[in-house]
Amino acid sequence: MSCIFCDIIAQREPASIVYENESVLAFMSIQPTRPGECLIIPKVHIDHFTDLPEELAAHLMVIGERIGKKTMEVFSPKRIGMLVHGFGVPHAHLILVPQHRTDDVTSARFARIENDTIVFDLKNIARVSRDALDRQAQKLRI
Repeated sequence: MSCIFCDIIAQREPASIVYENESVLAFMSIQPTRPGECLIIPKVHIDHFTDLPEELAAHLMVIGERIGKKTMEVFSPKRIGMLVHGFGVPHAHLILVPQHRTDDVTSARFARIENDTIVFDLKNIARVSRDALDRQAQKLRI
């Protein structure tokens, strides 16, 4: 099974890059909860965040803190949420979520009722154009 994040690292899939060095890549989320949401991933494929070497996990957090500061300047959210979700893409990642409301990390936008059951997924989250993501990435580069 192919990993979309590995494909982005290998440049087989497009991404709006915010930051890159030898060990990590940060790029805009294609289905953000709020403008400015981005992901920070290790370039090595490791499924679970808890399996990352401590130095690499710490490095992701440091880069997240730097991008978070820039996000505060550019998008003026009240807070920056840092989320290690664990589901979705089986590649360790840190998600930076600009929070304008208390429910932005546990967003109601992810919830819907289907067959009398609450379902959380991306079905109601709009995809953002590559041009818009590229403009946001340009503003957040550190």
